[in-house]
Parts: sequence; C-alpha cells; structure tokens
Amino acid sequence: MTVSLIDRLSGLVGNAFAEAGLDAGFGKVQVSDRPDLAQFQCNGALAAAKQAKQNPRALGEQVAAILEKRDELADVSLAGPGFINLTLTDAYLAGIADEIAGDDRTGAWVSPAPKTLVMDYGGPNVAKPLHVGHLRSAIIGESLKRLMRLAGDDVTGDIHLGDWGKQMGQLLMQVKREMPDLPYFDESFDGPYPAQSPVTLEDLARIYPVASAVCKADKERNDEARRATSDLQAGRPGYRALWQHFVRVSQEGLRREYADLGVTFDLWKGEADAHPFIAPLIEQLEAQDILEESEGARVIRVAREDDKKEIPPLIMISQDGSVLYGSTDLATIMDRKQSLDPDLILYVVDARQSQHFEQVFRASDKMGLFPEERLEHLGFGTINGPDNKPYKTREGDALPLRVLLDQMKAGAIDRVTASLSGKGYSSEELADISAKVGMAALKFADLSNPRTTNYIFDLDKFLSFEGKTGPYLLYATVRIKSVLEKAGSVIDDAPVMIVEAAERDLVLALAGFTPAMQAACDKRMPHILCDHAYTLAQAFSKFYANCRINDEADDGLRQSRLKLAATTGRQLELVLATLGIDVPERM
Repeated sequence: MTVSLIDRLSGLVGNAFAEAGLDAGFGKVQVSDRPDLAQFQCNGALAAAKQAKQNPRALGEQVAAILEKRDELADVSLAGPGFINLTLTDAYLAGIADEIAGDDRTGAWVSPAPKTLVMDYGGPNVAKPLHVGHLRSAIIGESLKRLMRLAGDDVTGDIHLGDWGKQMGQLLMQVKREMPDLPYFDESFDGPYPAQSPVTLEDLARIYPVASAVCKADKERNDEARRATSDLQAGRPGYRALWQHFVRVSQEGLRREYADLGVTFDLWKGEADAHPFIAPLIEQLEAQDILEESEGARVIRVAREDDKKEIPPLIMISQDGSVLYGSTDLATIMDRKQSLDPDLILYVVDARQSQHFEQVFRASDKMGLFPEERLEHLGFGTINGPDNKPYKTREGDALPLRVLLDQMKAGAIDRVTASLSGKGYSSEELADISAKVGMAALKFADLSNPRTTNYIFDLDKFLSFEGKTGPYLLYATVRIKSVLEKAGSVIDDAPVMIVEAAERDLVLALAGFTPAMQAACDKRMPHILCDHAYTLAQAFSKFYANCRINDEADDGLRQSRLKLAATTGRQLELVLATLGIDVPERM
C-alpha cells in the first residue's frame, strides 16, 4: 500500500470538509476510541467550528451528510458535540485486504523522502567483554536500522569502538608491568614487531579491571597511564603495534557476541579512525577562534543565554595533551560527513549520556561542521533487576552480556523441551527452536518497551507463550504456517470475502501496519511495531477461533480465509524480521 488506510480516509473526510467550505485539514481520521460504536472517528468538527464560529454539532451534521453519500462508508454517525464516527463497508475492506495481499511488502510504509543515515549503535570498549548495558544499544539500533531500510532509507550502521581513550594507556602500562621484556616497550627496538598477539581476549578481560582499579587508587600510576595514552595517540611505534593487537583480539570476540544477537555493522570503525581528523579539526577551531584555554585544557564553550540548566564546555584536549571523547566525536562527525555525506546521524546510546551529546551537537553546529538539527541522540533506559535498579552482579559490576544470554538460553531450552519433547522433534531441531525462542523472548521484551523507559528483567515473564511476549508471537506465526501447510495451496487471485466480524477485525489489523511502521520510523520507537505485531497476532487468534478455514465447505470463502491467513503470516514474519527476530518452521 503506497497510502495508508488512515490517510485515505483522512483525504476522503477532508474533501467533505472542503465541500462544506472548511479547511480540508480538519478531516484527519484516527482509529476509533470506541470500537463498539465505529471503526474510525474524526474530531475535526470541534476545531473547525471554533474557527468558523459555528455550532460544532451542526457543522458535524453538515459534514456527515456529505459523507453518507460515499460508497466506502457503511455508516456515518455523530457522537457528543460533533465527533464523526465512520464504519467502512465490507466490500471496501475486502478491497483493502486484496491490495495488502498483492503487495510484496504486505503494506509496509515507504518513505516519500528517503534519506542517507549513519546509525551509531555499538560503543563497546576494546579489551572489555560486552555487558548488559550494551544489549539495548545493539538490539534497538539493529531494529531501527532494519526498520528504516525497509522504509527506503540508505542506512550505514557503525559500531564506533572505544579504542583510543585513557583505558588504552592503562592497558599498556599494566601489560608492561606483567611482561616488561616485550619489544613493544623498548624504544630502541626498530621492528618488525611480532605478528602474534602476546595477549588473548581472556588476558585482556582480566587485565582491564586490574589496570583500571590501580589507576583509580594510585595517582602516580594514573599519571603514567595518561602519558602512555598521549604517547600512543602521538604515534609511538611500539605502543601502536601492541594496541593493534588489543583491537584485533577484541574485535574477534565482539564479532562472535554480536553474531549471537543477530546484530551486524557495516563499519567497524573506532575512535582511533577519527584521529587523522583531529589536527584539521583543531586547526579549524583555532581559525574560527572557538577554542579556548581553561585550567590548562582546551575547550569549546557551548552554553547559550536561554539555557535553563548549566551546560559545561566541551573539553577537546586535556591538560596532558590527550584527546578526549569530545574531540573524537567531533572528528568522527567530520569523517562521516566527508566519507558518507549523510542527511542524519543517529546515536543509539544510553540516555544518561544526553548532556555529552548535547555538548557535541552544539559544538558541531557552532563551528559549522554539521547542523545540530541533523544530529539525534536516541537515548534509551536501563535494564533493571527485581529491585528496579540497573542490573548488576553481586559485586556491583555491570552484568556480562554472556551471563544474561546464557540465562535466557537455559530458560528457553527448559520451556521448549518441556513443551515439545516426545513429539517427533530431533535434538537439532529442538536446539534450533530453543535458540529462536530465547532470542525472541529477549529481543521482544526489550523492544516492546518504549525506548526511553527502563524495564525489569523477568526471565519467566519473557519466556511465556501467553501474553505480549516474543514466544507468543512465534507460536502465532508458526500456527499460520501449519494452517497453510495443511491447505496445500492458496489461490493468490481469489477475492477476499468478509462475512464474519473476526475477518473484518483481521483486515483492519493488517491495514494498521502502514501507519504503525510510519510512526515507528518517525518517532524512532520500535515498540510501536511490537504493538502492531501483538495486535495482529491477537486478531488472527480470534479469526482462527471463529472462522472455519481448511474445513470451510464454501470453496470461495475457504480460499478467502486462506488468503487472509497467508497475508497475516507474511506480514507477521516481516515485522518480526524487522525487529531482528527469526521464526522457526514449526514448534
């Protein structure tokens, strides 16, 4: 469908307002707040009456009289002071169903003005395993990338590794203490440096927290790490060679973990890739007289007179000459602008980083690098434990993502095995179904919550096959597959016939995909698509319970219902795939 049903009805009602001598914009239609009275409603008569200084009820009656002549509408009525209630004819709805069925995208919205986007949704640090805090960025970012690509946008996903900050200097100094004879620390060594990394990912996972703790407790060690960071960024050969090993072994581990989540990136760039842009960036800032000295550091002041809160300056260069996040983020914008020339850059990052992004976006705008209105921070809430506080280990550290995934995997295996064992499934198929159920449970639980809110991790609730959960949606989709498999074939050009209320409701649910997808794109909110998937699955469940399908005696009606089932299945699978959820063939 190139135009949603809501937009079509808004156009139809808008024409009626225009015929009554009023602005067509008052004809905006929405899904009815009272589905027991009507399918749709228009509240424009109240605003139109205020503008025209008329009685809203009388004006509504005038518009309703015009609409009653339309063949698309089975009933037009007024409620309250002038709410116009609309119910479509079954013939018109059947035509909408045929149109959705004939669309390869089953009604997916198409952006009228596709854009080129960069989506930054990774942000893991080199040498650190992924933890629970990385889950939402990965899942939300991946779903938004897929959603916007489905709408027609050209989206480049970038992991944006944390590989260039002070933690690199901390790692270098800790490795030096543990392995002082490595050639990377010998300034007289002229290479070549070993091709094999002296540290594994497991070594880095152990060394990182040790180095961080030591630097927090010991000022001398902290200063040493800062100097090492500065030397690394300045190009010291040994440090660069060892750092490259850190990055390579970290990336190998990160690729495996993101692959387990079904998350991919087009670019595996990090803060270090922005380093060549730092010098021209600083040069531009100096030429514009924007860079200032402040307590030994160099900063950009981004506060504005109308600010209602304090916005600190963005620190570009620290007192010891190290490059900080502000510098690398602006340099990354410069890189993206030159290499990709995007219309928008979207950052899927924890909402607690909002001030930092406000500083960066303002600085970018102030220097004329990239307009502030084309930079968006898509902040998200936290995953919390039963105490409603961010999920952590008993020691107070961020929970490793692998632990969370293992918990979900074990829970899914228990549920699936209990449900399907002894029913002819091979061990391999049970393992595949379990993996998909576990991932559907995890992803849908995350994405079905509004992006900006926190939610509590509840394993039992997420894995339930009842209610608004990922496993329920998988089961609903697989049930449709089973219906179609038993039917053998579906006649694609068989016309849809609507004779039952459940058929009518299912078609209305199918037609809701277009506006739901548009809203999810416009608001950057995947939960709107989750809501649609659940509504559609519920509508099919009622249709399945109330309408004979394969055993319907009337062949025309049987084919109509099979066509509705097939269309529902295709749309559900498309929505779930857009959310990053895979559906098993049976379960």
